[in-house]
Amino acid sequence: MRSLRKGRSDRTRGLARRGVPALLSAATLVIGGMIAASPSSAAPAAPTTHAPLTASAARAHVHTHRLCAHPSEPGYMACNAVARTDVTQQLSLRPHAAPSGYGPSDLQSAYNLPQSGGSGQTVAIIDANDDPNAEQDLATYRSQYGLPECTTANGCFQKVDQNGGSNYPAPDSGWAGEISLDVDMVSAACPQCHILLVEANSASMDDLGTAVNRAVAMGAKFVSNSYGGGEDSTDATSDEKYFNHPGVAITVSSGDSGYGVEYPAASQYVTAVGGTSLQQDSSARGWSETVWGSSAGGEGAGSGCSQYDNKPAWQQDSGCANRTVADVASVADPATGLAVYDTYQASGWNVYGGTSASAPFIAGVYALAGAPGASDTPASYPYTHTSALNDVTSGANGSCSPSYLCTAGDGYDGPTGLGTPNGTAAFAK
Repeated sequence: MRSLRKGRSDRTRGLARRGVPALLSAATLVIGGMIAASPSSAAPAAPTTHAPLTASAARAHVHTHRLCAHPSEPGYMACNAVARTDVTQQLSLRPHAAPSGYGPSDLQSAYNLPQSGGSGQTVAIIDANDDPNAEQDLATYRSQYGLPECTTANGCFQKVDQNGGSNYPAPDSGWAGEISLDVDMVSAACPQCHILLVEANSASMDDLGTAVNRAVAMGAKFVSNSYGGGEDSTDATSDEKYFNHPGVAITVSSGDSGYGVEYPAASQYVTAVGGTSLQQDSSARGWSETVWGSSAGGEGAGSGCSQYDNKPAWQQDSGCANRTVADVASVADPATGLAVYDTYQASGWNVYGGTSASAPFIAGVYALAGAPGASDTPASYPYTHTSALNDVTSGANGSCSPSYLCTAGDGYDGPTGLGTPNGTAAFAK
């Protein structure tokens, strides 16, 4: 069992970051305590309280904290969610005010996604512990942005424990914030998708893996995992027990501590999802992206060369003989973060980031692209459709050799993989 693992190196344990306040580099200027990001145009029309994002905005530091605490035992995972602490918002917004942070229409614009699609598809969210407010908070988020209702009553939303029942685990405020981020990002990517929330009994890999198996047994073809921990020699066993599900697109966040590999992002059966800083600009696309991180390291999207997992056949980079992380990416920098509604961990509207945002978002993009082939490993799909991705060519999450494992450039790189979605074609069979 992973919960009994011993003897991890200090460096490996350090990759499993948890619960320590941090100052993260930003690509956005913070003005008046509000994130300088344009609000979603799907929010109620009228003047907003946001300072506009301008091309002259200087890089700044933003105050954040990680939502999940450091685990007390080896073999346990932490969520990869980061909350802004320098953005003050109300539980209920004033009339005609939009939440700070990017909303669904911003992300649909940035990634060229349709406003409809995904009908009949189910995206499963795997998290530890219970969020008692998950459904009601999701309803507030979707109402704010004019998305269709997604409730237990209409069959769109379902919450189960890891055994498929309603004996939910104990609540945890950090994981509840993670759950809010996850369900909101699936909603933003795929408003027509159904959402299945599977709550593991604990943050152990064994319980979380059991929840993955439960989601697949319940018919989910898209499964998002926004957590990680240090690699170890039993990862290949966990791969086979929990993540070897042909015909199911399984996404995993790459981590939030910069250069370094986490498990289960290193699994050869999953799509490892890195992170970017996303800003509006005057380009033809209307948006630009850089690696979330800094050349000094210490924060940002995870990446690197796995110590233990074999390289999948579809991955061809030459500087790593084993599995390379990541495969693709989307926005994760809390300085260019996402609007999330959460009343259990916090007091309503928040700005969250971390690769916990990018993994469920990419799961939603997979769902928009359609059901995977029954015998396929959908992580391979982007590698056969590279032209349908936005190549991220600048930024770094640390220092490394070979440099592409931590520094963006033309084509594949570790922090952002092959790039970010430009429509759904890269995620289709």
